Parts: sequence; C-alpha cells; structure tokens
Amino acid sequence: MTQKEFRMLFEAHFEDIRRYLYFRSADAALSTDIAQETFLKVWEKQFELEPHKDAALLYKISGDILVSHIRRENLSRKIHRELVLQLVEPDLNQEVQYRELKERYQKALIKLNEKQRVVFMMSRMEHFTYREIAERLGISEKAVEKRMNGALKFLRRELEIT
Repeated sequence: MTQKEFRMLFEAHFEDIRRYLYFRSADAALSTDIAQETFLKVWEKQFELEPHKDAALLYKISGDILVSHIRRENLSRKIHRELVLQLVEPDLNQEVQYRELKERYQKALIKLNEKQRVVFMMSRMEHFTYREIAERLGISEKAVEKRMNGALKFLRRELEIT
C-alpha cells in the first residue's frame, strides 16, 4: 500500500471508525487512540485495502483492539482491588500473634539483667557498634560482645525462638 492509498483510506474512514469506537466505549480520547492504532496496524501489516471498499476489516480490527483494551483494564482493576483488599484487611490471626509476641518481648526485656539490657538497647535501638558501646560504657569490646550474646540467648529462650 502506498502512502497516497493509505492517506485516502485514512481520510475516508478515520472519523467513522472513531465514532464507532466512541459509541462502544463512551471515551473520546480512547476512541481516538484506538482509531489511530487501527490505522497504524494497517500500515505496519501492509494490508491491501481499497479506500472505499474494505471498511469492514477496519471495523473488525478496531473492535478487536477495543475489546483487548477493555480486558486489560478489567484485569488491571481486578488486580488492584485484590491488592487493596489485602492491604486494608490484615489477617486478624497475624495481628493477634504480633501483639502477643510484642508483649512477650517487652516482658523479656524487663527480665534481662541491667548490663545486658543496656548493651542490647544501645545496639538494637540506638544502632551503636560494639566499639561505640564499649567506649561509652568504658568496657572492652569483648565484654560488650559477651553481654550481647547473653542477652540474645536469654531473649531467644524467653520468646521461644529457635
């Protein structure tokens, strides 16, 4: 198909195809986009169409593109709704388990001896390195390491974490 033939085909049918799509979709912008996509497909595939004869194929192509677009949109909406529902409706069982674990953790922290609790809190809550903890408490890094290991063992045992 030459450019001239394509131009004649486009000028003869573009508005009709766009109107047809508008009646089916009620979306002017979408209708225009799909009508353009229809003619782009005809140009790319080099269909041999006659400007005043082969309108049926143009309507078929444009209708298929519209249906595909609607299916993609529906699938996208469905996926979006499912994601929103998952985010909005947390699993009640998980929420209860989290609260119980948090409560046990807080009780276990209170049970730690003071030296271990101070080292643990500085490391985990304030994100100090063992060296920084050692400098601030005036103890060796090995002492910090020993206290931290003791705190972690105690917390694992109290929280039943293996």
